[in-house]
Amino acid sequence: MNTDALTAATADRVALLETFVRIVEAGSLSAAAAQMGSTQPTVSRRLQTLERMLGVRLLQRSTHAMTLTDDGARCYERAKELVAGWQSFESDLRGTREEAAGLLRVVVPHAFGQHQMIPPLVDFLKHHPRMAVEWVLQDRTPDFTAEGIDCAIQVGTITDTSVVALPLGEVTRIVVAAPMLLDGPPPAGPEELARLPWLALQTFYRDTVVLTHAATGETARFSIRPRLSTDGLYALRGAALLGLGAAVVSSWAVTEDIAAGRLVHLAPQWRAGALPVHLLYPPARFYPARLRRFIDIMRTAVPRAVGGG
Repeated sequence: MNTDALTAATADRVALLETFVRIVEAGSLSAAAAQMGSTQPTVSRRLQTLERMLGVRLLQRSTHAMTLTDDGARCYERAKELVAGWQSFESDLRGTREEAAGLLRVVVPHAFGQHQMIPPLVDFLKHHPRMAVEWVLQDRTPDFTAEGIDCAIQVGTITDTSVVALPLGEVTRIVVAAPMLLDGPPPAGPEELARLPWLALQTFYRDTVVLTHAATGETARFSIRPRLSTDGLYALRGAALLGLGAAVVSSWAVTEDIAAGRLVHLAPQWRAGALPVHLLYPPARFYPARLRRFIDIMRTAVPRAVGGG
């Protein structure tokens, strides 16, 4: 067998092992197929090919469950190492010439992912024509392995210490209200703010507002009884625009509203704590070009996006 044929045969075997690893981590053939952009029959055939090649049964399947056999458990551990080693080997040979290709699955917060992050996402895809992105909008940290997620952008405190968390910037937050809500001059401090009707963004505050003075560092805290509580930033903004109550919002989300006079920036010397923005991804010995290139874009794009407010 010549060198090219040997390399192709090795790559085929690695592809079968990679499919097996994805099946185990996804929890089912159908979930693995969805993550790989393939079909369940194709994934099933690859699994059967690998089992015939190795001469062992790797998975025990029934109508309601799928479990690893003893041989399958041993194969899974070795397969993860072999797949990572092969990917690293390919990357070393290709070096900086390696082109980003394939599907990247990214989880982003609903509002941030629909507004601020679309321009850099489009820029990334235009620069890498062989790439496709599945842009998953959800406001929680994903199970990277089970859901087949490559990375996630998260706004707020990181609670999962098992992931790599790359800091990208901070989101400033301010207090706003519609002019129709105000009776007289806009509130200038916490005592006046506390007397207003309020809205709450459950993800970050529910019944208490904490503000800090930009110049002195003084902190003020007051209780609220929200007229409306929601976990959606756009829903909160919409209710604020209609005069239902005051709200603490990400400054980028209301910049145009303030400029147009639809909302008023209340007590501008007082702000809620800034929210950190991180890019999260699971630790690994090797990261594919599609993820490395995306990280490079986000390092620049996210600070500009959050700073725009």
